Amino acid sequence: MRTQIARLRKYLGGVSEMTSTPSAMFIVDLRKEYNAFLEAKKLNIPVVALVDTNCDPTGVDYPIPGNDDAIRAVRLIARIVADACIAGQQAGGFTSQDFEVPEEGPSDQTVVEEAAPAAAAETAPVETEVNLNESEVFADTKAE
Repeated sequence: MRTQIARLRKYLGGVSEMTSTPSAMFIVDLRKEYNAFLEAKKLNIPVVALVDTNCDPTGVDYPIPGNDDAIRAVRLIARIVADACIAGQQAGGFTSQDFEVPEEGPSDQTVVEEAAPAAAAETAPVETEVNLNESEVFADTKAE
């Protein structure tokens, strides 16, 4: 019984703390995480996936061709995706407080009134460039 509870907490613990569906899902190994992919498709969540030659990219909204078995490739692509997410938050003027759920949320009318000025003040998208030098990309190989 305790092992079942521990297993459920391990695999579903983060889901119980979610307050809304995610805006996107990033999957590294599409074959291993196929159930998560199917759930994302059912909930209309866009999927960004690292797709290897042994996977079918059909249905993936944003496939990234790459080797999902090589730890360096996964680390590099995951870092670039994470940096892009952070850059997007900063370009949009968001802080970590914007993503926290208040204890007692405001009424729906208050949210609509607050969202209207933000929509009126649209800004041009900020392009960020990812600069990678050879020493960062191949850091693990030089240590061997």
